[in-house]
Amino acid sequence: MLFFNKVTIIGVGLIGGSLARVMKAQKLAGEIHGAGRSRETLEQAIRLGVIDHMGQSSAHAVEHADLVVLAAPVGTFEPIVREIAPHMKKGAILTDVGSVKGMLVRTLEGLLPSGVHFVPGHPIAGREKHGVDAATDTLFQGAKCILTPTDRTDSGALDAVKALWAAAGMNVVLMDPDRHDHIFAAVSHLPHAAAYAMVSTVAEFSSEADNYITFSGAGFRDFTRIAASSPEMWRDVCLLNGKNIVEMIEQYQFSLNRIKKAIKHKDGHRLEALFRAASDLRKGLG
Repeated sequence: MLFFNKVTIIGVGLIGGSLARVMKAQKLAGEIHGAGRSRETLEQAIRLGVIDHMGQSSAHAVEHADLVVLAAPVGTFEPIVREIAPHMKKGAILTDVGSVKGMLVRTLEGLLPSGVHFVPGHPIAGREKHGVDAATDTLFQGAKCILTPTDRTDSGALDAVKALWAAAGMNVVLMDPDRHDHIFAAVSHLPHAAAYAMVSTVAEFSSEADNYITFSGAGFRDFTRIAASSPEMWRDVCLLNGKNIVEMIEQYQFSLNRIKKAIKHKDGHRLEALFRAASDLRKGLG
């Protein structure tokens, strides 16, 4: 049976808090400790019953932990691991929920002492709301979790992390770290950048007398829903996966320019063909 005596979650927000709720609901952990920059958030997590204890620091919180989960913004991973690595016990597992892998995985592997096992992870789940008060033990059900092991990943640790996410209701997929970053630049990172840009574009046409956004309907709200996501988190993602994201933005601009050209030339047949091809693909997603 999958069971950890002590689990430490660094970054008790939506994802970290939801994972804690899963482990409590399924009795997968003896006790859950939280750590992070905000004492107020940690105190709230204790009041909500998401965690049992909070550490004086991340280094203190990981002592004697069997499992440590990095659920803070990905830009903080390297300094956090530098801080906690000397305090992790031999045999402990470190995993994460970050949406950037690639070079970051190789950097973190190099910071860990012998006997501490790193299993990089990325649960594909979220909501437009963020924070521990939005955490739920049903967040992950039916979604995918990508694990990106390397040739240095311990097989036993990999099996334990796979079992944890499967217990949360996720379909676990193994993937190369660099392939992960290229794929998710297209299907996740680009859409967030586009949503932020769309809101900014409409806002630029607004004034006190005529606020365009107040006239938005379901289409605008659906498209831009993810622009309500954490700006700090997406800043870090864009900086860490910049090369791939720039490539996707350039391809997106190419696609937009094809549509713009068809509109300018009043080419209805071309417009319909472009829209139909995209529509058919989107319908295939269900």
